[in-house]
Amino acid sequence: MDTLEKKHCLPCEGGTRPKTPEQIQYSLKQINTEWKTTSDQKQIFRDFRFKNYYQTMAFVNAIAWMAHYENHHPDLEVGFNHCLVRYTTHAIDGLSDNDFICAAKVDTLFQPSQEKKS
Repeated sequence: MDTLEKKHCLPCEGGTRPKTPEQIQYSLKQINTEWKTTSDQKQIFRDFRFKNYYQTMAFVNAIAWMAHYENHHPDLEVGFNHCLVRYTTHAIDGLSDNDFICAAKVDTLFQPSQEKKS
């Protein structure tokens, strides 16, 4: 079985059901534990921290390339030393496999040495 970061997103149109709470919990166990769900379980999110703006923007650009390639795009909140990444599947108003696939791919882009030391 392929790990999530090796899978590719599939088109997801209206009519597809969002993941159930049980499926969401199972999928969360397959990605970094720092990913969380919103209270309505329609989004997953993680805040990545960096030493400086340059590293933050390099990370954002890598996400943009990957999102274009996978045709599944996150909402990004970018600051000087952090990037908040949020995934949801708008077409189904909830979470799909694509959200977790892309979250796993984002995790592979992040290098712990980039993390800001508090």
